Amino acid sequence: MAWIVLVISGLLETAWAVALDRSAGFTRLVPSVVFAVTLVASMAGLAYALREIPVGTGYAVWVGIGAVGTALVGMLALHESASLPRIVCLLLVVAGVVGLKVFH
Repeated sequence: MAWIVLVISGLLETAWAVALDRSAGFTRLVPSVVFAVTLVASMAGLAYALREIPVGTGYAVWVGIGAVGTALVGMLALHESASLPRIVCLLLVVAGVVGLKVFH
């Protein structure tokens, strides 16, 4: 269960990062509220998962999921660069996250 919560929390990290960008420095209400709600939920899920998963592994997986998810949203929805080197680097992050789970 801790791993499922950790993955969901990583996805929520993506949500709060994108909402933070869309909030325009907290000048837009809806994205600011989405940011706050998803940030709290993401942190709460991380805290829950760390009760069973070592902090180094849990935090690295959480950050990795959030970073890759945010980069993918940027490339797919926000028209950021989707160059081959960037995609390869994201695949390396995914490989690292999978490795942390496998060797946990």
